[in-house]
Amino acid sequence: MHTKTSIIAGPFITEDCVWLNGQIMSIERNERLKKCFDLIRNLIKIQKGENSQEVKWKIRVCSENNFPTAAGLASSAAGYACLVYTLANAFGLVNGDLPSIARQGSGSACRSIYGGFVQWTAGVDDQGYDSTAVQIAADTHWPEMRIIILVVNDSKKKTSSTVGMKQAVKTSELLKYRIQKCVPERTKEIIQAITDKNFEKFAEITMRDSNQFHAICLDTYPPCVYLNQVSHEIISFVHDYNEATGQIKVSYTFYAGPNAFLFIQQIDLSLFMSELVNVFPTMQPNSSYLRGIVSTLPNNVKPYGFKSKDKDLLKYIMVTKLGNGPKCVDDHLLNSDGTLKSKIESTN
Repeated sequence: MHTKTSIIAGPFITEDCVWLNGQIMSIERNERLKKCFDLIRNLIKIQKGENSQEVKWKIRVCSENNFPTAAGLASSAAGYACLVYTLANAFGLVNGDLPSIARQGSGSACRSIYGGFVQWTAGVDDQGYDSTAVQIAADTHWPEMRIIILVVNDSKKKTSSTVGMKQAVKTSELLKYRIQKCVPERTKEIIQAITDKNFEKFAEITMRDSNQFHAICLDTYPPCVYLNQVSHEIISFVHDYNEATGQIKVSYTFYAGPNAFLFIQQIDLSLFMSELVNVFPTMQPNSSYLRGIVSTLPNNVKPYGFKSKDKDLLKYIMVTKLGNGPKCVDDHLLNSDGTLKSKIESTN
């Protein structure tokens, strides 16, 4: 899963414009996008001077996701992180707080600036200006970790994450308790679990926190219902599987959408996948249904005998691993006068 972003900037560009998956977006009508552009230009002023010509340059952006957009799969987090990172590299900006800038586009984007395991810190400022992200551990810390993404619905969700969270802040009493009590304690516990590579502890906290998040969504008025019946079928299957194995082998978490993210270790992946495709069968060929770094499934291995559900409840399954943050995949290109480093391509 990745977002790829290409940027061209210079005096030959007449206006700022952004293409997302082939469709043009209005920057002036998108406050979050405009804020990121403004903050990058402010950083140019700080680092290169008020009179720098680069402050006046217009920018063209082309961004593409290889996974569904606005479907609860964190496409905005990947997109804004890649955008800000690419802009900073295109303009040669150093020592800027890129996570804080990316956060203006999408809160979760501050975490996507880094790879591996990342904590989004609240900070102490009332306006959240010092809210940023710090890396807990690199992707190389836990190389055995795998993520299975079960795509239940890849359509645009009814209630956006931003709208849902704003409404929850206004109306949910449970959210206040979660902020004061649960989040601080669980943050310490899961950081320790990551540090120790304690999968069972990590998995339990992950599932409990996902459940509580969606309880907050239901406590919001009017409620934000992100999970559907298939989501609940997945939750039940994960708990049944762990009970059958006698220990926690796999965990789930759901973002603001019905699609499931499952965490599992490489050693347990093949056996679980054989059960998963048996429980959630499909009429599609494996090449369409199973995507990513899928290991070879063992033939006819169904040790726990779970009953198969209706076919095609899942659109497809993606298997991936921890990312390592945005990276440049293309060199800067110079203007005809040889003075302008103006184009760069990055992936996140």
